[in-house]
Amino acid sequence: MISVRDLVKHYRVHSRPAGLVAALRSLLHRRYETVRAVDGISFSISPGERVGFLGPNGAGKTTTLKALAGLLHPTSGELSVAGFRPAARETAFLRSIMLVMGQKQQLRWDLPPSETFELNRAIYEIPRRQYTETLDELVAVLQLGELIGKPTRQLSLGERMKCELAAALLHRPQVLFLDEPTIGLDVTMQATVRRFIKEHNEKHGATVLLTSHYMADVAALCPRIIVIDHGRIIYDGALDALVRSARPDKRIVLRLGRQVDAADLAGLDGKLISHGDEQATLQVPQAQLNQVIAAALARLPVVDLLVEDPPLEEVLADLFARAQADRASADDAARSHAAGTPAEPS
Repeated sequence: MISVRDLVKHYRVHSRPAGLVAALRSLLHRRYETVRAVDGISFSISPGERVGFLGPNGAGKTTTLKALAGLLHPTSGELSVAGFRPAARETAFLRSIMLVMGQKQQLRWDLPPSETFELNRAIYEIPRRQYTETLDELVAVLQLGELIGKPTRQLSLGERMKCELAAALLHRPQVLFLDEPTIGLDVTMQATVRRFIKEHNEKHGATVLLTSHYMADVAALCPRIIVIDHGRIIYDGALDALVRSARPDKRIVLRLGRQVDAADLAGLDGKLISHGDEQATLQVPQAQLNQVIAAALARLPVVDLLVEDPPLEEVLADLFARAQADRASADDAARSHAAGTPAEPS
């Protein structure tokens, strides 16, 4: 459904120091820098997959999504979405995709969402019967109710985002590009949007490519993730496989009937992560998990117990740290080669 081969997107950016003299000088002679937003990435996504596209700010995520949606022309490389070349912006291609950006909106500020829905129906030439059926389904699932009749400016951020999703899905796209769809939403609304995206994917078989800084979105929606950093892919594979390889240990969260001393917890074969009022968290190797749980139940006043993976934020932080170390090592090797001296092993 989505194929990316050697995608490169570079920008030529004007750069100058601050100050009046520098501003006047730049009128006659401008200095430009090349920003490598995306630097030769390749991946493919099958129909119906839900894939998380992760990375720090400035890694190239939104640039890639815009190129896949046809909003940006790549510097080089080959892109294919639903059998189309995105940059051509063919009508059939535009009818097969949708792009929702949490920081942008298509709703008209002073008009109710229902007016935007009607506008999209006309733009996409949706048959009236199909439009009514789809809108009724979206209103019911997203619990829009009377919201679609109120001016957009009177809606909360969460209400607007639900209406944005409805507007984007009226033409029943095959591919969903979601760029921070839950940004700024409260926890309850985030869960509602996540649940809707998953149900829509499972019911209609739509392919989903999601970017988000909320790891709860990724954990709930994306069995597979692609991680990009400095314009290059540093991981592409199953989310659970990344967690197992980066942080193979498990975490045991103990809720206790009374407060216990750290010394009582030190007797367990695990690293104490946190210790507070009647609760403690231990990091335990997978092989010793059963042994530590049995010891905790025998020695401590355990009321409740939870075994979980390390936070995804920590797993990604480890991945980015390794990528940064690899880049630094490669840079040292390049400098040493240019100087004619052997690089020291890292």
